[in-house]
Amino acid sequence: MQHTVAKEVSIKGIGLHSGCESIITIKPAPINHGIVFVRVDLPNKPQIRATYDNVVDTRNCTCIGDKEGNIVSTIEHLMSALAVCRVDNALIEINNPEIPIMDGSALPFYQAIKNEGTISLAAPRKLLKVLKPVRFNDNKGAVVELLPNDEFAVSFTIDFPSKIVGHQEFSKPLSEDIYISEVAPCRTFCEKYQVDYLKSLGLIRGGSLDNAVVLDGETILNEGGFRVENECVNHKVIDAIGDIYTAGYQVIGKLVASKSGHYHNNQILRILLSDKTNYQIIEE
Repeated sequence: MQHTVAKEVSIKGIGLHSGCESIITIKPAPINHGIVFVRVDLPNKPQIRATYDNVVDTRNCTCIGDKEGNIVSTIEHLMSALAVCRVDNALIEINNPEIPIMDGSALPFYQAIKNEGTISLAAPRKLLKVLKPVRFNDNKGAVVELLPNDEFAVSFTIDFPSKIVGHQEFSKPLSEDIYISEVAPCRTFCEKYQVDYLKSLGLIRGGSLDNAVVLDGETILNEGGFRVENECVNHKVIDAIGDIYTAGYQVIGKLVASKSGHYHNNQILRILLSDKTNYQIIEE
């Protein structure tokens, strides 16, 4: 059946780019409502549906917006947790253009939702089943595919010149247990020179070692180093789960990605959903 949160879930933190306090409140919603964000800090409280066709920016995060220019950015970690918790319907109030970055992973969102629980609604869950392989190649080395499969799965590969990251792969069944232990705790990662550059532009004012893994050459600046083996590629899996959930349904298919990111995840959904022979909406 379709699910929503059992009661309101409030989460507080700072926005990665603004450095301002951001509060989200996930509220129960009725059947076929979907995931909808509400900017309660704005006079008209605009609502923005978390769907692929509302994605307006994919630089460094996934950002959704409306025709009036209202946005909600950095939705991918929260969307990932909502997908794994099987939350089909929710109204998410936010007092800031940015979802709080928390510790840079999906775990705080997952835990907050699980702590309050979910409830089933009186309607069957709708799923999007991939019928034909679709592919997007940016001609810069990044490739992403969606393939028919019996369940949602992700196979991800990254390659970085840094030996501390290097070649990493994730290709496992996406059970909730694996998500909790190996995927959800994995943090955003970046190089120190990238941090320095973005800060020089007045961005990532809320960025710190508390919400990202920062690499300086072959050194991890965070005390304790990586949380899990292959944390970098596993964080890419968090992003992929969240981005693909903007299809508006849980996708039944396999995402195969190499060196890709938010832009590529959005493009593969646009290609998939541009042709109705590529997919079928089914009931679980």
